[in-house]
Amino acid sequence: MAKETKTLDTLFHDTLKDVYFAENKIVATLPKMHDAAQSKQLKDAFSKHLAETKVHVQRLEEVFKIISKKPEQKTCDAIMGIIKEGSGVMKEYEGTPALDAGLLSAAQAVEHYEMSRYGTLRTWALELGMKDAAKLLQTTLDEEQATDIALTSIATKVVNQNAEKAA
Repeated sequence: MAKETKTLDTLFHDTLKDVYFAENKIVATLPKMHDAAQSKQLKDAFSKHLAETKVHVQRLEEVFKIISKKPEQKTCDAIMGIIKEGSGVMKEYEGTPALDAGLLSAAQAVEHYEMSRYGTLRTWALELGMKDAAKLLQTTLDEEQATDIALTSIATKVVNQNAEKAA
């Protein structure tokens, strides 16, 4: 029996389902990270990103509509691993000066994963002639990059210094 031929279009759809799962999981996880964070700046960053992530979910639903598919989730093992690491940091460093540095590191791991996925999806959308989808994906990619820069600023100006002082 011949193996089914899979195309870039199929891969795009599968990856879209993967990112849709990831974004929904992030929406569920960010409030826990917010509650665990000690720094006001980090709490504020998590709140801001939660609002943005809800919009990212809506944009992904628009991309599904563009490709005439219903929004579906496909378990994303990568985001599950990153979230598991973040949960471990919350437990292991709870109440310590290094907690926020660990939470911020976990948040940046999420951002880097998302930037990789959105960049890939945007490129594939362009290759497949889906300019409207590519534009939506680029908008989200730009926001993910801005969040990563904001988190780096909080790390270098506040969180890492607070964790060092306590040592």
